[in-house]
Amino acid sequence: MGFDLRARLAERRAQHRYRTPPLMHSSCGRTAVVDGREFLNFCSNDYLGLAGDPRIVAAFRDAADQWGVGSGASHLVCGHQSPHQALEEALAEHCGRKRALLFSNGYMANLGAVTALVGRGDAVFQDRLNHASLLDAGQLSGARSRRFAHNQPDALASLLARSDAARKLVITDGVFSMDGDEAPLPAYLDACEAHDAWLMVDDAHGLGVLDGAGRGSLWHQGVQDRVPVYMGTLGKALGTAGAFVAGSDELIETLIQFARTYVYTTAMPAAVAAATLASLDIVRRESWRREKLTALVQRFRRGAAELGYALMDSKTPIQPLLVGEDADALALSRRLRDNGLLISAIRPPTVPEGQARLRITFSAAHEEADVDRLLMSLEAACTQHAYTPAR
Repeated sequence: MGFDLRARLAERRAQHRYRTPPLMHSSCGRTAVVDGREFLNFCSNDYLGLAGDPRIVAAFRDAADQWGVGSGASHLVCGHQSPHQALEEALAEHCGRKRALLFSNGYMANLGAVTALVGRGDAVFQDRLNHASLLDAGQLSGARSRRFAHNQPDALASLLARSDAARKLVITDGVFSMDGDEAPLPAYLDACEAHDAWLMVDDAHGLGVLDGAGRGSLWHQGVQDRVPVYMGTLGKALGTAGAFVAGSDELIETLIQFARTYVYTTAMPAAVAAATLASLDIVRRESWRREKLTALVQRFRRGAAELGYALMDSKTPIQPLLVGEDADALALSRRLRDNGLLISAIRPPTVPEGQARLRITFSAAHEEADVDRLLMSLEAACTQHAYTPAR
């Protein structure tokens, strides 16, 4: 049979699941230029509107002048520079942890942490809707992988009670990237503590957004002192790039010794670390960004409900509009694009079968008028194109 790649690609097209990256001709921000046309951008993860902030850009530029544009080696060879160290210390302090360790991106942070902590003879328990990087990490670790029903502490507790693994690692997103809802961390921790398990939280979409100071899901839910393994990314609310894992001295030393995605990868450019330091300072001080973001989300939810659209249970900047069929989600995305709005249609395998959706995301860079324009366009999609919202 060989590698019949054309057949695989044709099948994906037939399923309305073929993906093509849009070619951007602008920086990440409130608007985006695609194919020469400007759109209002409602699909970025730049939640606090910091990706193009002039202060952060200046910090990057100044650091690039001093440190160059590449680190030249892995952290353990000669790539660990002063801005990296300063950022690790600042992130640890911000998250209330002893130490933090930088990784090139969130995928590598998750792969490195999970595979360093568990292996054969151990067990990994994951929420069914966890990010792909977490699911891959569990499989690659060699530990026995079990998945439990989304946000169901009782299902987790039942699995933990039946496990006789040497080490048990429970993993969850803090905020789920496609649903926008939050994990019930206190209940998960109760189950973990009752069954001698550790909890790891991937807070890619909570860091910077949740809690009054932007410290993320753990602080937002009051469990900051109970979670052993915390992962955050820098390319979303903080507006730069990279990721980190934070925890105890012993955890970080273990990752330095055994996390292959840390040991065998070139360190991020020091200029990125310096820019992130500037971003982290803004995140701490400018709480108005989170307040504005909350107000925009509430405005949208009120308006969408009045139009009869089915929004999922999310109070975060991720507001999924459930459509159902893949072709319908694509069609709605195209209609909005015709009206100058950039919103991606998310289809399986990223989301479960029959749950295709528009993943609408908000930023502190948006204005109330932008939300109103989005709502008007959604209303037009119903009345002008005989589109019926899922209920």
